[in-house]
Amino acid sequence: MQILNEIYDRLLKHFGPQHWWPGDGAFEVMIGAILTQNTNWTNVEKAINNLRTAKVLSPEILNLIDTEKLAQLIKPAGYYNIKAKRLKNFIKWLMDTYDGDLKRMFKTNLSTLREGLLSISGIGPETADSILLYAAKKPSFVVDAYTYRIFSRHNLIPDETTYDEIKSFFEDNLPDDVALFNEYHALIVRLGKEYCKKSKPLCEKCPLKGVIVGD
Repeated sequence: MQILNEIYDRLLKHFGPQHWWPGDGAFEVMIGAILTQNTNWTNVEKAINNLRTAKVLSPEILNLIDTEKLAQLIKPAGYYNIKAKRLKNFIKWLMDTYDGDLKRMFKTNLSTLREGLLSISGIGPETADSILLYAAKKPSFVVDAYTYRIFSRHNLIPDETTYDEIKSFFEDNLPDDVALFNEYHALIVRLGKEYCKKSKPLCEKCPLKGVIVGD
């Protein structure tokens, strides 16, 4: 779909490359994807730094660590008791399924791996797709609140569209390209934060003004 290419080109020209995902290595990216639920990345960084300082940032050690202790370490990320359980669920799955071996995990085909991630309690579609795209380097488009807000406001997706329908909208109309999906999602987030705000959007100054259907 040409309109998606036009949107991408306009955003890239306006914002430049975003260099996502922030994280040191694939395992840290996966931990960050879980911790970033309902918080911002600054808080996640603090939590990850705590894990790094405590020298527990590995599948094997996190699998053994007490859940309450883990909760205290990730406290800066908010909802720490819930997130500690989610992390433990993820780590248990990783150890049980792949013996904690990320290379084995990443060799799994995309659909099977996504199904496995979604089977973990506390891992929803957005978190699963973030792990697939940013850690496993698989072409799985990440949809978030910014995506829905921007594209529904511009009449490119219906108001009642589901997560998977929005995901398919992008994947069916864009090349199967990890780098493109990565950059596109990052640019959408940047636009949502700076222009297409939940209330009082800056439509007149928006870099997409005059480009999208519905403007």
